[in-house]
Parts: sequence; structure tokens; C-alpha cells
Amino acid sequence: MALTTIDPTPALIVIDLQKGIVAAHTDSQTAVAVKQATHLTTEFRRHGLAVVLVNVTGRAPGRTEGQRRSGSSAALPSGWADLIDELDVRPTDHLITKRRRSAFQDTGLDTLLRDLGVTQIVLAGIATSSGVESTARSASDYGYHVVLATDAMSDPDADAHRHSTGRVFPKLGETATVTEIIDMIEATR
Repeated sequence: MALTTIDPTPALIVIDLQKGIVAAHTDSQTAVAVKQATHLTTEFRRHGLAVVLVNVTGRAPGRTEGQRRSGSSAALPSGWADLIDELDVRPTDHLITKRRRSAFQDTGLDTLLRDLGVTQIVLAGIATSSGVESTARSASDYGYHVVLATDAMSDPDADAHRHSTGRVFPKLGETATVTEIIDMIEATR
């Protein structure tokens, strides 16, 4: 479903745009996603809207086939979880560190958003089929209106990205481009 409206109190949630993850994804789609996500952060700030920047420092303790293949038991390198410089973190931004795929799981994000009066979230980040999709599913379950900025996200697996944006996201919320989201914010402010 295309974007129909921007609520009076939306928040932008940017997933896992951190140095270790972005450095590992050198494809052109990631470069575009970073540029578009940082553009959204600038516009949300300009309009006095909440910006939540999420990084990840761990994963669920359960065994997965992917962990065995990637040898993921090693400690993270220094600076790996630092947010990328392009986000230009501001004192008004809200920072959330997650240890699971979803930014809602064991982080206090829902409480923060409810305290801010947020009813709608706009999602961007990496990886579309993992952190972004998991957060979108949780947001939908918590009752938020979910907007997925499809040109402000990327995935190392192009097929997984297409599946999430084309098949999963329309069931969880509304999809839109960064330009469409910004145009709607401009029209409602």
C-alpha cells in the first residue's frame, strides 16, 4: 500500500547503519540506502520530529546455520558498533542498542516511543530482510503505523531485499520512497 498520511507524531528509526556493518556492504545499493537514510534524518530533525538511531552489538544466543558458516563467535572489533559519521548524531537523537534482530526486543524502544507520543514509525537501514523486517514486524504487532522507506534500506542478498519490500512489507505497513515521505511531511507541517 502506498503512503496515505503522516501522523502528527511520527518517528524515524534507522536500523544498524554502523561502521562494521556498512563497511562490509560495499555495493551500490548500500551507498544509496545510506545517502537516503541520512537525508531522512536531516529532514526529520529539520521538522522537529523524533530520530531513533539503532545499532547492534550482539545476537540471540540460539544456534543457527548462518552462525556456523560465518564463524560469528568472535568478539566484535573496536568501533564496529559505532554509528556511521554520515548520520551526524545530534544530542536530540535517541540512541538504542539492540542485541537481537528487532529494535523492540529487550531495548525499551516501545516505552521511549510511547513516552514521545509516537503513533507512526518510518523505517530505514540495513539489512532489509533482517533488522529492518524484524523491527517492522514488531512495530506492527505493537500497533504502530509502519512506513517503510524502501530506497533507504539495503540487504546483502538482493533476492531477500526484493522479497521483503515486495511481499512482506505491504502486509506490515505502507511502503514509500524517501521523496514521497518528505513530500508528505512537508504537506502536513
